[in-house]
Formats: sequence, structure tokens, C-alpha cells
Amino acid sequence: MIEVDKIHTYYDLSHILFGISLTVSKGEIVCILGRNGAGKSTTMKSIMGLVPPRAGTIQFKGETITGQKPYLLARKGIGYVPDDRRVFADLTVDDNLEISKRRGPWDKDRVYELFHVLQGIKSRRAGYLSGGEQQMLAIARALITNPEFLLLDEPSEGIAPLIVKEIENQILQLREVGISILLAEQNIRSALHLSNRGYIIDNGMIRYQGTNDELRENEDIRKKYLLI
Repeated sequence: MIEVDKIHTYYDLSHILFGISLTVSKGEIVCILGRNGAGKSTTMKSIMGLVPPRAGTIQFKGETITGQKPYLLARKGIGYVPDDRRVFADLTVDDNLEISKRRGPWDKDRVYELFHVLQGIKSRRAGYLSGGEQQMLAIARALITNPEFLLLDEPSEGIAPLIVKEIENQILQLREVGISILLAEQNIRSALHLSNRGYIIDNGMIRYQGTNDELRENEDIRKKYLLI
């Protein structure tokens, strides 16, 4: 589905990512784990074309997409939920969805069926939602573009544990309908609950990759790069 091969990404003169490589297969959830500032968000932005890599390649369904504009990638079937959510605060929940929708199986009725909380507050302005409600709206807004591949950046950040569990269940339902997901998280418990396998990133480099069971069993790696 997605193949990232040895990308190097910069912010101006600052070299942030050093040869990052990863893959996500169809219908798979893969996590990127790492401490704050390790390079998780930059990896997501590089894939989405927000911070194009200066070297290396990114392929989506066999097509090289390196450096393409985000709106073109959205049309190709890539959805993106940033860590700061970026909902339209002055618009209602329903209007946030309306302006984002693209033709496909995910319409507003289906989105509200998955995120039933949003159904009851669809006339409320997004700026008045709780953090968990905003996160649900951000994922719903990405879904209504009808993606095949979804980038989720820190979906559990700043959200109450009970709401995190609800969002986790919704993400797992997305996998069940065949949406591939790359998940960036600091919350290792949540990430390992959701994903099939994972990568650990530190100082802009992949330091470890393996299945969730391998990661759980490797205490030295967890302590070195995740501080747990």
C-alpha cells in the first residue's frame, strides 16, 4: 500500500529525518513509536507532502508520490489527521464534514454511524467541542474524503482514557473494512493494542522494527528509546 524508502527531510537547513524506511500493507495498522521530537510527525508530514523529503522515495499503490501536493494525495486516497486536529472551529460539526466530503462509500450517514457521539452534536461549533470530540471529528473529516490509507498522528494525545478506548475501537473498525493506517503515537499501550507491528524512531532514524510481541518482549529497546 505505502512504501517509504530512505527519505531525508529537512526544515530549512535542519536535517530532521535520516534515511527513514517503512512499509504498510493493505488492511494493516502499523505504528511509529518514539519520544516527543523523535521525528514521528515529520515522517507523517513527509508522506503527506507537507514537508517534502529532499532525498529518497515514497510510493503509494506502486506509484511514486514523493513531493506531490497534499490535495493531489488526498485525491489519490490518502487521508491525514494531524496531531493538532485542525478542525474548523467556527463551523459546526456537520459543516466540517460537508466541506470535506468526496464521492464514495463514506458519506455523512456512515460517518455518524461510526462516530455516534458526533451525531448528537452535529449542530455545535467545533471550537466548543472537547478534545476527544474534536479528535473524533478530525478522523471523521478524513474518512469522508474516502481514503484507502490513513495517517493518524497522536490520536490519543490529551484525551481522557475512556474516550481513548472509544477512539481505539473506532480505529479497529476502520481496519476491519480494509483501510490501511499508519499511526504515530507516544502512548505505547494504545499503539500496541491497535497495530500489527511497529517501528521505533529516535533522533530522526529508525532504531527498531518488529511485531508487537517482539516489542513487548524487548525490554532493553523500550527502556532505551521509549523510557518505559
